[in-house]
Amino acid sequence: MNSVAVIGAGAWGLALSLQAQRAGRRVTLWARDPARVGARLPGVALPAAITVTGTLPAADLVLLAVPLQHLRGIAAALPPGGPLLCCAKGIEAGSLALPLEILAEAQPGRPAGVLSGPNFAREIAAGQPAAAVVAADTEALRAEIVAALASAAFRLYGNDDPVGAQVGGAAKNVIAIAAGAVIGAGLGENARAALITRGLAELGRLAAALGGRAETVAGLSGLGDLLLTATSPASRNYSFGLELGAGAGVAEILARRSAVTEGVATAPALVARAMRAGAAVPVCAAVAGVVGGRITLQQAIAALLARRLRDE
Repeated sequence: MNSVAVIGAGAWGLALSLQAQRAGRRVTLWARDPARVGARLPGVALPAAITVTGTLPAADLVLLAVPLQHLRGIAAALPPGGPLLCCAKGIEAGSLALPLEILAEAQPGRPAGVLSGPNFAREIAAGQPAAAVVAADTEALRAEIVAALASAAFRLYGNDDPVGAQVGGAAKNVIAIAAGAVIGAGLGENARAALITRGLAELGRLAAALGGRAETVAGLSGLGDLLLTATSPASRNYSFGLELGAGAGVAEILARRSAVTEGVATAPALVARAMRAGAAVPVCAAVAGVVGGRITLQQAIAALLARRLRDE
């Protein structure tokens, strides 16, 4: 895998382009508007070795770094080429499909995996130490992708549970909104720790119900990603929750943002998918209720605290 195409020039796409180039690959970055590349990571310059294009490119490995809700349309328009690596997280509204389910429909028969883990784009772009998971069904594909993208500061692990990895990536954004709301509302660190822990339990239940493994949530694509996203103000989803907890409205917060807060769209889709699978996800359901305007934050908190007492 000598050539890598990165589809999407948001902060994450820029960071992945830099990482692939750092790993020694020949990189092409696709952007809807090539003239505006770099706007999402001010101060980060792309080296001349990275080719920027407005035409969807083919490559030995194609990284999809577009928002999950736009993945289907862009994936369907890709030219033939090498395996796909989905670097977006979430569940598609309407279809309730996970990323690899979308790719299987948009590009049937094309090998695909997912990249997931605790990774902030700016730190990856700067070459700071980080780790992530490449999850795919086949060992050979995992090994190829890891070899193509890993570097001294970017440690990649293979994982043979892509369902669990995808659920972790989707649910952590929703739980991060709840964690931010707890702090924004002044409910304290104890409450946030309890909520994150119970959210992790939900994540494990949902992964198992969808055919993955509950133990996957103890790894980078579950606990690792959740800890980062649900504790840092640099997280879009956590910062959204902070504003929500402080009293701002959903529409008001989103109107001030240019970047996608994926957990807002993911929350109702995740809850619907969980209900279909028979998995209880009360924390995620509370977030879906609040962002959907069906309940207030105060009502959501009261409902979670009033749940039946039982063994952990």
